[in-house]
Amino acid sequence: MKYPLFLLLAGFFLPAGAQVPQKDKAVFKKYLDGFYENVILKDTAQNKDSSENKKEKKYFKVDFAGQTFPNDKKLYTEIWHQNPVCQGNSGTCWCYATTSFMESEAKRISGTEVKLSEMFTVYWEYVDRAEEFVKTCGNTTFSEGSEAAAIPRIWNKYGIVPETVYKGKPKARNFNSHRKMVAEMSVFLDKIKETCQWNEEFVKKEIRAILDSEMGSPPEKFTFNNKEYSPQTFLSDYLKLRVMDYFNFMSSNEMKFFEKHELVEADNWWHCNNYYNIPVEDFMNLIKSSLKNDYTVCICGDISEPGFDNQTQVAIIPSFDIPASLIDDDTRQMRLSNGSTTDDHCVHIVGYFEKNGECWFLIKDSNGGAYDGACKGYRFFRQDFVKLKMMNIMIYKYAAKSILDKIIK
Repeated sequence: MKYPLFLLLAGFFLPAGAQVPQKDKAVFKKYLDGFYENVILKDTAQNKDSSENKKEKKYFKVDFAGQTFPNDKKLYTEIWHQNPVCQGNSGTCWCYATTSFMESEAKRISGTEVKLSEMFTVYWEYVDRAEEFVKTCGNTTFSEGSEAAAIPRIWNKYGIVPETVYKGKPKARNFNSHRKMVAEMSVFLDKIKETCQWNEEFVKKEIRAILDSEMGSPPEKFTFNNKEYSPQTFLSDYLKLRVMDYFNFMSSNEMKFFEKHELVEADNWWHCNNYYNIPVEDFMNLIKSSLKNDYTVCICGDISEPGFDNQTQVAIIPSFDIPASLIDDDTRQMRLSNGSTTDDHCVHIVGYFEKNGECWFLIKDSNGGAYDGACKGYRFFRQDFVKLKMMNIMIYKYAAKSILDKIIK
């Protein structure tokens, strides 16, 4: 049998015993109802119009049939974290991921194990965003999305409370559902813009009335473990968290490295420019070193990829996209610049697994799709997926010391 020259050359240059990298295949798959349609939408009394539309088209995905992956949670070195919580029918992954991250930080710093209220933060984020809408005369987008960097800003201003104190949803429901509420607030703000009624106090009052009717009013004082707290004193005295000790990093060729820049993204509506920009190799090393030193990582990026799968719960970059060895600052930037990488989702890295020089990350994910596989509320990201498609991270200052020492003189 004759072999093509490139295969003979490839075999010549491969080390003894090395295997030719697996060539991934693609298929067009039909959309299948999962946890989101069968549980969340039923609980929140929403219809399935969106899923019916999805079923009409087929999706270009990796063919995972016959492949094996380290998608067993028992394989991973885990760092303490609360059990997964589903975000329901709300676009608030940014808050679920970062709240989970802060819960792990509270455990690490003070030994405190407490489930915190995501919806307390979300409530005040809506209020602040509406106020900014007025200040900018309607030039601030109003939606459910935000960034991990919102948590330090909001908690510094409003504090935080336990989930038992403020659930932020009707008692009759198990999951959040914000679409109708956000639509109502958006209609109101559009009318404000149309009539030029730029009255901050009026807008804030009306927005809070809409929020209160759906989520309830957040507490100013509460009792926890037989002691009275305000949200601010609960943060400082009970959790012992200092929100200014958390740093954000991104990796983009568009700005200078080792400097602070703005993450240019619609969800960064307040134009936060406290993102340290670093090369992708430093970005990856920072994630790995943090985990190996028992610091979890909050991470945000793009999940609209053919190698992102709900059934196996893995996320990989397939060979038909780009070989892992070729992923670098330029290949990342091409996808950032052409819009194929966007900040669609935030998750919490809570563990890692290494084998044969390849690193996998254990991901705690609040999205409904993360409940379709065997490990409910988790995913398994291969390092090439993180390296190419994840846009920014938040970590504790000492976890980032090696990088910060290069930047902060």
